Amino acid sequence: MPLTIVDQPLPYVSLLPERPASAVEMVVIHCTELPDLAVAREYGERVLYDSGAGASGHFYIDRDGSIHQYVPGTRVANHVRGHNPHSIGIELVNLGRYPHWWDSRHQTMTEPYAPAQLAALRALLAQLRLQYPNLRQIAGHEDLDTARLPASNDPSLEVARKLDPGPLFPWPEVLEDSGLERITTPGR
Repeated sequence: MPLTIVDQPLPYVSLLPERPASAVEMVVIHCTELPDLAVAREYGERVLYDSGAGASGHFYIDRDGSIHQYVPGTRVANHVRGHNPHSIGIELVNLGRYPHWWDSRHQTMTEPYAPAQLAALRALLAQLRLQYPNLRQIAGHEDLDTARLPASNDPSLEVARKLDPGPLFPWPEVLEDSGLERITTPGR
C-alpha cells in the first residue's frame, strides 16, 4: 500500500538544482530541534542564500507519523554540509536542544521519538529504496557535520554544531530490514 505523503513544496523549490534519481545515494536523518511542524515549516521557508533558497529537508515526519514533502527528491535541498547533491534529508519533528541549541548547559536531548514517527520513517525508507536505485547509505546529521562552535553562554567552551538525530534515536530498529548501511564518522 502506498504511503500517504502530503506534498507541500517550499516557495523556492524551483530555484533548487535538479538532479536525476540515480544521483541519490544516501538518506540523512535529522531532527528539527524545533517545537512543532509549523515552526519547522517557517524555518524552511526562510531565504538564507543568494540563490533565493533556504535550508530544508526533503521530508518532514511529525510526531503523529504524518509525512510531509517540502522538496522533491529530484531537487537538491540544503540540509547537510557537503552531502546535499547525493542525499535526501528526512527531518523528524523533535525538540532536540531547542531553544538553547548552543548553550553548553543544554546539550542533552530528552524527547524520545514517537512510535508512529518511527513506523512512518521505516515505511518511507522502504519506499525511497524503490524510487532511488542507488540509495544504499544512511547517516545521521551528526555523523556528517562534526563541526564545533563556541558555546552561546561561554565562548571559551565548544559545543557540537549538530547533534541530530541524537542519542535517543533507535538506529538498530530503523536499520532493521532497511537494506541501508549506516555511515558514521570515526569515534561515533
